[in-house]
Amino acid sequence: MRFWLRNEEMALEEMVQRLNAVSKRADEIMHQDIVPLCAADIKDQLKKRFAYLSGGRGQDGCPVITFPDYPTFSDIPDKEFQNVMTYLTSIPSSQDTGIGFILVIDRRQDKWTSVKASVLRIAASFPANLQLVLVLRPTGFFQRTLSDIAFKFNRDDFKMKVPIIMLSSVPELHGYIDKSQLTEDLGGTLDYCHSRWLCHRTAIESFALMVKQTAQMLQSFGTELAETELPNDVQSTSLVLSAHTEKKDKMKEDMKLALQEGHTILESIREPLAKNPEYSLNQDQLDNQTTVQRLLAQLNETEAAFDEFWAKHQQKLEQCLQLRHFEQNFREVKVALDLVSQKMTTLADVGNSLAHVEHLLKDLANFEEKSNVSVEKARALCLEGSQLIENKHYAVDSIHPKCNELQHLCDHFAAEIGKRRNLLSKSLELHGLLETSMKWCDEGIYLLASQPVDKCQSQDGAEAALQEIEKFLETGAENKIQELNKIYKEYESILNQDLTEHVQKVFQKQESMEEMFHRRQVSLKKLAAKQTRPVQPVAPRPEAFTKSPCPSPGIRRGSENSSSSEGNALRRGNYRRAKSEMSENQQVRSGSTGDEEESLAILRRHVMNELLDTERVYVEELLCVLEGYAAEMDNPLMMHLISTSLQNKKDVLFGNMEEIYHFHNRIFLRELENYIDCPELVGRCFLERMEEFQIYEKYCQNKPRSESLWRQCSDCPFFQECQKKLDHKLSLDSYLLKPVQRITKYQLLLKEMLKYSKNCEGAEDLQEALSSILGILKAVNDSMHLIAITGYDGNLNDLGKLLMQGSFSVWTDHKKGHSKVKDLARFKPMQRHLFLHEKAVLFCKKREENGEGYEKAPSYSYKQSLNMTAVGITENVKGDNKKFEIWYNAREEVYIVQAPTPEIKAAWVNEIRKVLTSQLQACREASQHRALEQSQSLPLPASSNTSPSRGNTKAVKKLEERKTDPLSLEGYGSSASLPKPPEKGKGWSKTSHSLDASEDNDGWSSAEEPVNSSDAEEDGGAGPRKLVPGKYTVVVDQEKGGLEALPAKSGDVVEVMNEGDEGLWYVRNLTTSKEGWVPASSLSTLIGKSRSAQCLSSSGKSPRPQFTHLDPLASQPKANLRGKKNCNQVDSDS
Repeated sequence: MRFWLRNEEMALEEMVQRLNAVSKRADEIMHQDIVPLCAADIKDQLKKRFAYLSGGRGQDGCPVITFPDYPTFSDIPDKEFQNVMTYLTSIPSSQDTGIGFILVIDRRQDKWTSVKASVLRIAASFPANLQLVLVLRPTGFFQRTLSDIAFKFNRDDFKMKVPIIMLSSVPELHGYIDKSQLTEDLGGTLDYCHSRWLCHRTAIESFALMVKQTAQMLQSFGTELAETELPNDVQSTSLVLSAHTEKKDKMKEDMKLALQEGHTILESIREPLAKNPEYSLNQDQLDNQTTVQRLLAQLNETEAAFDEFWAKHQQKLEQCLQLRHFEQNFREVKVALDLVSQKMTTLADVGNSLAHVEHLLKDLANFEEKSNVSVEKARALCLEGSQLIENKHYAVDSIHPKCNELQHLCDHFAAEIGKRRNLLSKSLELHGLLETSMKWCDEGIYLLASQPVDKCQSQDGAEAALQEIEKFLETGAENKIQELNKIYKEYESILNQDLTEHVQKVFQKQESMEEMFHRRQVSLKKLAAKQTRPVQPVAPRPEAFTKSPCPSPGIRRGSENSSSSEGNALRRGNYRRAKSEMSENQQVRSGSTGDEEESLAILRRHVMNELLDTERVYVEELLCVLEGYAAEMDNPLMMHLISTSLQNKKDVLFGNMEEIYHFHNRIFLRELENYIDCPELVGRCFLERMEEFQIYEKYCQNKPRSESLWRQCSDCPFFQECQKKLDHKLSLDSYLLKPVQRITKYQLLLKEMLKYSKNCEGAEDLQEALSSILGILKAVNDSMHLIAITGYDGNLNDLGKLLMQGSFSVWTDHKKGHSKVKDLARFKPMQRHLFLHEKAVLFCKKREENGEGYEKAPSYSYKQSLNMTAVGITENVKGDNKKFEIWYNAREEVYIVQAPTPEIKAAWVNEIRKVLTSQLQACREASQHRALEQSQSLPLPASSNTSPSRGNTKAVKKLEERKTDPLSLEGYGSSASLPKPPEKGKGWSKTSHSLDASEDNDGWSSAEEPVNSSDAEEDGGAGPRKLVPGKYTVVVDQEKGGLEALPAKSGDVVEVMNEGDEGLWYVRNLTTSKEGWVPASSLSTLIGKSRSAQCLSSSGKSPRPQFTHLDPLASQPKANLRGKKNCNQVDSDS
């Protein structure tokens, strides 16, 4: 750097010296150093032409200055005369002026007095040396005579340093000066034009001034460039270089114009030669030509000096810019390499399985490939720095250390990658050994488990099994771990705590397996070594005893049928042999039980390995799709391959695949790996993350849109290019199906795991996890159908959770309007797809769509919906165990639904019962809350017989516990104030039910507790039925009194208008038109039994109040359910 600064200072000094010399020589050329006077300054004075330098020369080469006839010569101011004389005498070269000037004074048309005055003035003011003065005296006789006489007598007045010669004629002048050196007005042939001479002089002097100013300007510019401080960043350096280059170009343009100006002047001087080759330039013209040529040479020298300086300055700026680029790239590469090194430090995992290590090696290869981009940039930057050093860059001391640092980082990265790869290779080798050992152990345990115990009881079977075991053990030399300490020593560099424990577990498993084989060998050797026993003459019973699995009965039978001591001894011998054989068989069976447990453990491990391996493959496939397809859709280099119909459709095509990938890669896969040693507990992992699995529902709901978009754009070159880059054999649509396949795969793996874990600790968790996964699959399947519904105006989400969906045959049986006329039943059923939600059931018509894949999925045209708050069901319909009824608004609308199977019907009925039961519970809680509020402000009647509170609690409780009749009210209601009658215009529902219909239907609703008919019979038969809207006759027990408290008396016809809380009814007496509340407890003591009456309530032994139902079709008073209109009605039997 210092060397460069010294070079630049030296270059600047050299340029300044050369440009100063140019300025000085320009002044010398123009004699500005002696007479700083220019033609432009006295241009008007020179135009008067009272004296001019024609360019002629005397015999000795003296310059000739001519004073032509100028009548007003005496009027010229002295200053002007002096300036013109000074300027004219400064034009010739110093050599010519040193000889002296010849003055030709033409006064032929003047008077002697003027001649005398002119000569005296010139002699007194001439600033240079004079060689000769030639005066053409007046040509008139008188003036010539006068001049001769006056000149003789006044000779002393004309005494000068040079002689003055009076000439009488022009020919006499030619004797002193050749005609070729005189102008035409003096009889010569010299071509002279005063205006042209003046123009040339002005141009030459202007050019000389331009040369001088250019030199000075370049000098200043060079100083400015040299003093410019170098910036510290790329952008500023580029701006400085651009600004300096721009100024240099402007300077060069000015110099080019100056050169053009000089050549133009030179051509103007040579113009006569161009017109006439024989023309010869006079001395002054030659001097002008020489002057211009010398000025041009100085200008070229100026340009050369500046170019040389600029080349060095430009080189400095360019090298500075190179340095700034190098430094900037160095910082960027350094940051990238630091990140690579930081990432490298995190790669410390050596893997926990063979597949995991292979995955780590693949990740390392990917990491190395990505990191090589930064490493290659660093190496390229090192090469660039070396080239700068070779090109003698001025900042070598700054570049060289940076190159060394980059080289060190690259070498360090390569070494770390190699070290990491060696560790993983070691880990891969170790895990290969471990898995080989585990596989050998598993095969051994399979072998033990596959040997049938019954066949091993024979000598041949035992020998064959023994040979199998020995043959298998021979394979252990190349499959099992030989020395544990050797493993520790050889793989010390990668053994961490977890891996060490894993090695110990495998070795322990290997030892345990070998011990099992040893025990089996001992048992089999005993069986194979047993000799055939000789046949003993024994009695049949003891002989039969030896085959009995129980020794006690045989002993007893033998003692009873034998009396000889020999027989007893023989039987004792047989007993001992039988006992010995049974002991051996029990040992074999106990061994086989342990082998079975080990076999199940191996099967569980296999299922777990399959779960983990497929999970890793699944995660890798998702990542491959996201990086190879989804990310490439945002790559500007690939945009030209994407069709317009595919642009901005990434979310449609891939759905929430990225969310699924992050869940499995960051959470689920890692948690699964924690259960590799206890696979029977893996159900807990599924249960803990069951909520996260809901993301699959969103993916599956988007799948039809994704499939449709894929069919439109499957031929897009973008997909073909991505598939080519990924080297996939299958197209993208196969990979988009992976999440759907994966969520269905889990339930199969869980079933397999549960199959082998029935007696294990985690069996319940596995069963619950399997149920949850199946529930998710059902929810996904239901949601796929749900999104296919068309024509529904509302928001399906407002209907609550979708509980069930399916296709059914549906008949309708409606009663509409005041006529209560049944609709004609449809002989041909409607095919409807029902969607059961928490708040409504939807009836849709299924429409099959043409197409392939998801496009072939059906759509559902919405027809109608029933609010679950007004729905009831009849569980059984006579004649078909697959049918049930759904009725609406107290059987105003009845739908007979036939399921495909009785099982589907039972599932739907149970689910609807659950919904209605939950609504019943909600209604009860609301009713109890309102009753509690009313009890605090209810006014009690004076008579105890009319008290609504007596016995009501028991009656109401009884009513809630029994089944209801289809003729029942829609539920208990609550009024704001008990004595207050219902609002006008409100009352019973507009639907009334015939007795015929009620006799055949026995349903239940959410307003009451749903109980089976068998339960009702056990409680004492069918309970009292609730009243329906209509007219009734009051029947009173004559033994009791207290009718005064009621708005009716025995025999009156009343119309029930509304049901209240606590068993109270609001009635209107049709005879007296009185209205009022009738408490059920009071009626029970006043009204007697009637054969045709419907029970209102019951309490203890007291007579039950009865109403005779006259004609429910006669009138339809509107009902106010007062808070219970939305409670549901459900029939249980029909």
